[in-house]
Amino acid sequence: MDRLEEYKGKKVLIVGLAKSGLAAAKLLHRSGAEVTVNDGKEAVKEDASLQEIENLGIRLVTGDHPLSLLDEPFSVIVKNPGIPYHHPFIEKAVEKNFNIITEIELAAALCEGTMVAITGSNGKTTTTSLIQAIFKKDHREAAVAGNIGKVACEVAPQIKKNQIMVTEVSSFQLKGIQQFRPKVGVLLNIFDAHLDYHGSRNDYEQSKAKLFQNMTKEDAAVYNYDQKEVKRIAERSGAALVPFSTSSICEGGAYIKDGMFYFKTEPVMALDRASLPGAHNKENMLAAIASAKVLGASNEAIESALSDFHGIEHRLEFSGIVNGRKIYNDSKATNMLSTQKAIEAFEEPVVLLAGGLDRGNTFDDLIDSFQKIKAIVAYGQTRDKLAASAQEAGVTEIHRTEFLEDAVDKGFQLSESGDVLLLSPACASWDQFQTFEERGRAFIECVGKYR
Repeated sequence: MDRLEEYKGKKVLIVGLAKSGLAAAKLLHRSGAEVTVNDGKEAVKEDASLQEIENLGIRLVTGDHPLSLLDEPFSVIVKNPGIPYHHPFIEKAVEKNFNIITEIELAAALCEGTMVAITGSNGKTTTTSLIQAIFKKDHREAAVAGNIGKVACEVAPQIKKNQIMVTEVSSFQLKGIQQFRPKVGVLLNIFDAHLDYHGSRNDYEQSKAKLFQNMTKEDAAVYNYDQKEVKRIAERSGAALVPFSTSSICEGGAYIKDGMFYFKTEPVMALDRASLPGAHNKENMLAAIASAKVLGASNEAIESALSDFHGIEHRLEFSGIVNGRKIYNDSKATNMLSTQKAIEAFEEPVVLLAGGLDRGNTFDDLIDSFQKIKAIVAYGQTRDKLAASAQEAGVTEIHRTEFLEDAVDKGFQLSESGDVLLLSPACASWDQFQTFEERGRAFIECVGKYR
């Protein structure tokens, strides 16, 4: 904890509680800082996080973000990544020249081991988990953190010099970094996302680019050679460049040749030994291979990890073969891009279950992908809109149901042995479920009666 000695006796403001705010508050409190926590929600007696803060004797201001707080001499403000910079309180703090960081900066200060940081619009969680799996097969200590599992500043103090911290980081965290510097930075891809937070595509790209901003030639920038925006960002960095590509021979990085995954000029493993389907997962696996090889992982560990890996729960997760159907739970697909990638992952006939919360959008962006499916069962609030796009795509088997359970029944009727039965909703879950996890579990439960 001595690496946070600079905060001892100083006034620190945590803005926004959630998991990262709670972890940062406890960490700084133990380091001797005078901590104030400010959260916009009204305090609820049953809230365990608030009770924990109060029990530690930390000052708590809830129900608003009063500008009067900014009259106090805080040495640093630790902002919850989800609070945008255009929030009036943060705008005022910037105007007053407060030092504003997110908890990822605390993690960077505390991690004594090797940090691998992964970002991108899609594939972060899968790639993060793959990298950890490889190091575990290589008998090396590796913990995951960030947007997957525990928050980064909670994990970082536990990482010793010979250990690895594999961290999933978002554009929200990266936008405000100052000294954060991973040993290996991985930029998977950039698509339009979170523009309501960033205000523009340019700001989103520049936030992702900050992953590499403090890296030097002693560090490795692993990047998607096939995407021009990512390539441009990587080539501006001062890090050693390690590209990966599904379509080009990148002898400085990871690529596919003659049915094999390669790293530099070395064959690593046969492509058909890998367990994850889809072109997007080839990218994720190449990124994981490049990251692991940079840090000395063996080919045996890589092959073992990639052949045993069956995906992240609710993220194109293979859930077994039931009555000859290959069941995939992709409940995490809450947008059209994710569903598009899921459909394109398969060569077998796909019976798609999709639907959920109606946010007012159409599904025309899925028309090209829908041309590849055998049938669709659209359910929930968006069933009519999804059905309309499927009809435009020329899908002949289009069915509507109100509830997911009925959609599963219809999916089994429409599919046959050898087909893929895929839940990939393209919508948020909130019309019928509290979370996408709850929706995924409900899907597996409904499938279970056919086992």
